[in-house]
Amino acid sequence: MKLAKQFWHLVVTAIFITITGQSCGRSGQSADDSLSGELAAGRDAARKRCSTCHLPPDPALLDKETWKKQVLPAMAPYFGIEVWQKSQYFAGERAAMPIAEWTQIVAYYDSLAPAQLPAAHATVPVRGEWAGFTLKKPAADTTHLATTTMVAFDPGAKGIFTSSSEMPALMRWDEHFGKQMRAPLASPATYMLFGEMPVVTAVGEMRAYDVASGEMYRRGANGQFEPKPFITGLRRPLHTAVGDFNRDGRMDYAVSAFGHNQGGLYVFRQKEDGGFDKVPVREIAGATQSFTGDFNGDGWTDLIALFAHADEGIWLFTNDQKGGFTEKNLLRFPPVYGSSSFQVADFNHDGRPDVLYTAGDNSDYSRILKPYHGVYLFLNKGDFQLEQSWFYPVNGATRAVASDFDGDGDLDIASLAFFADLKHNPAEKFLYFRNDTPQGNAKPQFQPFSPPVASSGRWICMDAGDWDNDGDPDIVLGNYSKGFLNQDAVQPDWNVYLPFVVLQNDMKRH
Repeated sequence: MKLAKQFWHLVVTAIFITITGQSCGRSGQSADDSLSGELAAGRDAARKRCSTCHLPPDPALLDKETWKKQVLPAMAPYFGIEVWQKSQYFAGERAAMPIAEWTQIVAYYDSLAPAQLPAAHATVPVRGEWAGFTLKKPAADTTHLATTTMVAFDPGAKGIFTSSSEMPALMRWDEHFGKQMRAPLASPATYMLFGEMPVVTAVGEMRAYDVASGEMYRRGANGQFEPKPFITGLRRPLHTAVGDFNRDGRMDYAVSAFGHNQGGLYVFRQKEDGGFDKVPVREIAGATQSFTGDFNGDGWTDLIALFAHADEGIWLFTNDQKGGFTEKNLLRFPPVYGSSSFQVADFNHDGRPDVLYTAGDNSDYSRILKPYHGVYLFLNKGDFQLEQSWFYPVNGATRAVASDFDGDGDLDIASLAFFADLKHNPAEKFLYFRNDTPQGNAKPQFQPFSPPVASSGRWICMDAGDWDNDGDPDIVLGNYSKGFLNQDAVQPDWNVYLPFVVLQNDMKRH
């Protein structure tokens, strides 16, 4: 159902479960097995037909109006059902089901969906404090609206790399916020991979089109970025990871190409002559982000990836040592979740990688506030059996980053929400969650803070790194100031010219 998704991780982004307090459902089914008659027929038809593309969503995940006026009319054409004025349906010549069956599906959702979704309720109140951060920002350029699509700390020196949709070139900002163009780009950058040879991923087409115009650029031996891309023909790539997947001593790249109806996760395997072979890992639209590592301990590099379009979820791809991968689904979410980001990190110090995940992309057909949007933590109980251990509701959550911000030895969380409740709760656009889990406690505990930065921008991208070289991680937030306003009568009350802000971590000094 993520048919009109713009870009994740910008949104980007990202851009992914049940009502607050329930477990994150893998089945997506409600406890409606006691239904009979037409409702049971509609339930069974929905499970049968919808499961061909994604997890069948529970009617309770959206309100009646959104199902009837937005989502179901958008889904009908995929089954060859013609739609008139979003309320009348007719079987086309190539209909995949009888019109009576589609009518049963519509009645099922209309009958069981609530009139409106319940509001999200946070169990731990947010504290409106700086929490040890200090705001730093460049001068606002009032000749250009802020449309930042990427922010990245330079780990080699005190600096920040950015890109934007209005000025897609790769820019570098020094410690005094002086800027310099480092590379011209044909389209906005969405991710920058650092290391011996930094690589920039350019999205190509930001709109939801299957245009293969995404590219990757790399920095040459002279320290300058090469003017020509070294990989081309990508459908809206959002993220790139690196690893030597075939152990030949040459670095390969795993690219998440979100696409629209086409896309996928691909490995570009480097050849001896410097060229690359393109190897599909999972050729399904919605690839958003991946992490590399030896996750099964066999000495070969594996992949974990998030797919956030239609069939949303997290998959493990184990290296088969023969040039391919063995696929295993770890988590699966209903298609209305709006999966937006994830990170692999060991939160409870047991040596097993856990999963930090956000659901909140809200740029599709169901553009309403959802109580299951927010930040989730899944603990690894062994062999990647992931169990939800913590959830905090955040409307429109777009990204979360785990790092030890306060230096006490455990992982804290920073989150941003591009589709926050801008009318009633703009403070949730950025939250810092201090890890207050008592030692030996199996259930994580976090204290949320909302540093007063809501008026400075509308955040769509984020990075954490040691910007001021004092040994602790700072945060940079990128401002995409225009468009994508889902709520009525909301006008920007934030700075629309400021490209980014830095939250300098001064906790050691307090």
